[in-house]
Amino acid sequence: MTILALNLPITTRAESVGELPAASAEKLPRWRGFNLLNKFFVTSEKPFKEEDFQLVHELGFNFVRLPMDYRCWIVGKDWARIDEARLKEIDQAVEWGRKYGVHVCINFHRAPGYTVAQPAESRSLWSDPEAQRVCALHWATFARRYKGIPNSQLSFNLFNEPGDIDGATYYKVVKLIVEAIRKEDPERLVIADGRRWGRAPTPELIPLRVAQATRGYEPFTLTHYKADWVDGSDKWPVPTWPLSRVSALLYGPGKKELHAPLALEGKFPAGTKLSLKVGTVSSKARFVIRAGEETLLDKTFISGPESREGEKVVYKPEYKIYQNEFDQAHTIALKQDCQRITLNVDEGDWMTLTELSVELPGGGVFPLVLLNEWGVKPVSVAFDPSHPEHPWTTPDAIDRQWLWNKQLVPWKEVESKSVGVMVGEWGCHNETPHAVTLLWMEDCLNNFQQAGWGWALWELSGSFGIFDSQRKDVVYEDYKGHKLDRKMLELLQRF
Repeated sequence: MTILALNLPITTRAESVGELPAASAEKLPRWRGFNLLNKFFVTSEKPFKEEDFQLVHELGFNFVRLPMDYRCWIVGKDWARIDEARLKEIDQAVEWGRKYGVHVCINFHRAPGYTVAQPAESRSLWSDPEAQRVCALHWATFARRYKGIPNSQLSFNLFNEPGDIDGATYYKVVKLIVEAIRKEDPERLVIADGRRWGRAPTPELIPLRVAQATRGYEPFTLTHYKADWVDGSDKWPVPTWPLSRVSALLYGPGKKELHAPLALEGKFPAGTKLSLKVGTVSSKARFVIRAGEETLLDKTFISGPESREGEKVVYKPEYKIYQNEFDQAHTIALKQDCQRITLNVDEGDWMTLTELSVELPGGGVFPLVLLNEWGVKPVSVAFDPSHPEHPWTTPDAIDRQWLWNKQLVPWKEVESKSVGVMVGEWGCHNETPHAVTLLWMEDCLNNFQQAGWGWALWELSGSFGIFDSQRKDVVYEDYKGHKLDRKMLELLQRF
């Protein structure tokens, strides 16, 4: 990480505070801004800072989302008693939003009875009437407190990224909370995050007249590479963009529709080294690697109650089988030139590869990024080392169009039914190479702009942000007590 104190001018788009755009459940503005994490988690919470709202405005943005932990404003551990003094800190954030022309979106990242974080809540909002009652009490308190503030200035985002729940269950809980809010403030703008951790829209909510928010964390192996809160992310290959779409899963003949070899096609001279790591094996897999007609590796991996080769024993009771994690490395050198290398599960269930790369005898290591996408049939991958930035290509690439199809198309469908849509969170952790991050971000931003959607980067300051991200490959500038990633800022300002 390099830091320069250049004191260069910062481009701004907002010289004075103006009117914020109108906002409704049927049509959200194309807000652009950031998540502010001051009350994200109770053990590290702190008051919001006026400086952040001023910076957001000064740099040309008009939106902040406040993902908060409800435990920040309760009395002791009594989730039904709300501390008035602590709410005044949130009042101040709402006021700073008004002062600087920044829309404030209040979100319960941890709501009574629900969180995606750890530790889990002791009761479930989706099934427990008491949790539902207390959660409704909290939202009604906020609705009463901020009644009369225009929707252009303030919105409520109910719960952060509900997990794998069905639409009917989600509808039931959202209906209860929305009724509690509208009893106090009938016109308050309410935004509901998508299900499946923000990825899936919920048509069932349309009768409730609420907007919906999606996420921008695809592909996850790029956005959360080496994120310490994501198990196994330190073992993912270094991300590139765009990506060749290659699945990490190889399937046995029992899964006929998915059974095929992963084929590497190109010029592989004698002495080329193929390096890989075997990850998870479901039950049993006979793994065979061939170079042309020559067999390079023929090994059977067996998962069971005892570790045979140092693997981690994992039993899946829902399937009544073992799926051990082997984390076993293999390096194989080619004895002769070949143009096709295949990796296949000749017998057994399925297995994953966590790493795969080719090292040419003349120098150069070319890792192939693998995606943990269930149900994707292995493909043929073309290898061309004369393009070192993108040496691997497949017919079905992961690029801007892939992002559009995967992230936006399902949401455009619900939007067509008069549902406002925005991207409540998106961004990329600081371990992904900066150049890759910016290429990916530009494609995301082009898509958001084409869709006409607003967005909020996770976050203003921190590993995903424009300030103080601690990336090792960025030349930072000093700006008002922060380390500024100017390239990322200027990219965001373009959209």
